[in-house]
Amino acid sequence: MSSALRAAARLRPAAATASLRPVTRAFSQSQVVKGGHGTSYDPPSGWLFGVKPGEKYEKEGWEGPMYWGFCGSLILATIAYAFKPDTSIQTWALEEARRRLEAEGILPDPDAKKE
Repeated sequence: MSSALRAAARLRPAAATASLRPVTRAFSQSQVVKGGHGTSYDPPSGWLFGVKPGEKYEKEGWEGPMYWGFCGSLILATIAYAFKPDTSIQTWALEEARRRLEAEGILPDPDAKKE
């Protein structure tokens, strides 16, 4: 029993010092940094969007082209989606079934003129 206790006593200090070693990631020479950023708190300035009361907001150079480009592309995408062809398998199967039934004479031809 005494040899087992000695072995356990030898392992204990090694385990305690292993947690103090710097941890490195696989294939990387840098250490793992947990929570290594500064504070994320910005104290309030008291002005909405940083514009002082009574002053006129001046647009930045990117705002006009971004609004026109975004809204224009949204309108074009909506128009393109509204007029896109129907390529669903259900539509094709319905048309194919109607064509075959008309060819067999089960369904009357809707284009035929009635006299």
